[in-house]
Amino acid sequence: MQVYEGIFFTVQRESVQLPNGKSAWREFIGKRNASAIVPILPSGEVILVRQYRHAVGEHLLEIPAGVLEEDEQPEHCAARELEEETGFKAGVLTPLTTIIPIGGYCNEKIFIFTAENLTKTAQNLDADEFVEIETYSLDVAIEKIYSGEITDAKTVAALLMYERNKKQ
Repeated sequence: MQVYEGIFFTVQRESVQLPNGKSAWREFIGKRNASAIVPILPSGEVILVRQYRHAVGEHLLEIPAGVLEEDEQPEHCAARELEEETGFKAGVLTPLTTIIPIGGYCNEKIFIFTAENLTKTAQNLDADEFVEIETYSLDVAIEKIYSGEITDAKTVAALLMYERNKKQ
């Protein structure tokens, strides 16, 4: 049963059957899935975005990402969000991985892509979106993970996966 409905998510409460046959209540956040992108410039640098995240009270350095609209395919969302947030259009979008960022209490999946053969267009941010663009070599971006500057889970997963795939 739904116990809360907000702008970005719902809170659900359900009775579940446990492996031992007993019942228990579980609560979870219901959230639409998202797409995220590792944009790669011809120089090999990756584009990251820095934006304020109220829930943690910090500006986070992240890969571009956004929520899928109703009936939207992850690839379309990735292309749309890339251009909206960075002002680049992808010539090639390649699936990288899919993650479940907080499976203990949220049903969201994030579909992650790499974007190459980028063409400069223009940012098209939402009225409540304030994004700063930053570019880094992959090595520097990875170092920012290990130094604790990049802490966003989707960004950590995506950059480490991209680094591993690039080495193979």
